[in-house]
Amino acid sequence: MPAERRSLSQTVVAITGAGSGIGQAAAELLLESGASIVAADINPAALDGLVSRWGSERVATVAMDVRNPDDSSVLVDTALAAFGRLDSLVANVGIGYFGGITEWSDEQVAQMIDTNSLGTIWPIRAVVRHFDSRPGGGDIVIIASVAGLGTGNAYEAVYAATKYSQVGLAVSLDREVRERGIRVSVIAPAAVDTNFAHGTGRTPGDPVLEEFLRPSDVGFAVQTVLEQPRRMRTALWTMWSMAEKS
Repeated sequence: MPAERRSLSQTVVAITGAGSGIGQAAAELLLESGASIVAADINPAALDGLVSRWGSERVATVAMDVRNPDDSSVLVDTALAAFGRLDSLVANVGIGYFGGITEWSDEQVAQMIDTNSLGTIWPIRAVVRHFDSRPGGGDIVIIASVAGLGTGNAYEAVYAATKYSQVGLAVSLDREVRERGIRVSVIAPAAVDTNFAHGTGRTPGDPVLEEFLRPSDVGFAVQTVLEQPRRMRTALWTMWSMAEKS
């Protein structure tokens, strides 16, 4: 008997950080599955490829700084204006500076916290308000990291702290909104071969990147979580490459 899968056709998914990496991969897979996408990124030009491949009837774009709560309201408003509905949020944006705890500038520390922690909270607050305004609930998928599950390496203390905050947010939020039909899921990958990883001193083609997950691996997890029948939920999905030494 085949597994039961919920069709994503006629659903609308908002994705932050959709211009590259995991966000872009998730958008492509969800579009292939029939969903329409509200693609948000701080660099709106990075979203042009999605629009050119899928058309404006399937992809709406938003210039969004996740650190600004007003931009999260615009995200919801854009979905409603373009498609008349919003069913799911993929909170994907994240940054990291790696080095000793005293090596970062105060501005870098604040930027990590504002982007990874508050940049997850603001869009969630906006979509919960929307989900509560209609029947049927919705889905919130947070892209965190195994660094937020007790496996953080040395020289990533603040980054790991922000990822712990995302996991803690999800656990508590799930208990708050589950009875209202809102599912909250965390996907926590290990290292992924994205521009984020390249920015830590590696470059494309570096042999160590062969050990990393691919953005499409995480996109697959997003797609699978959203395609689950509404009677079930995935609280936490951890992901490791077979080659990575944990």
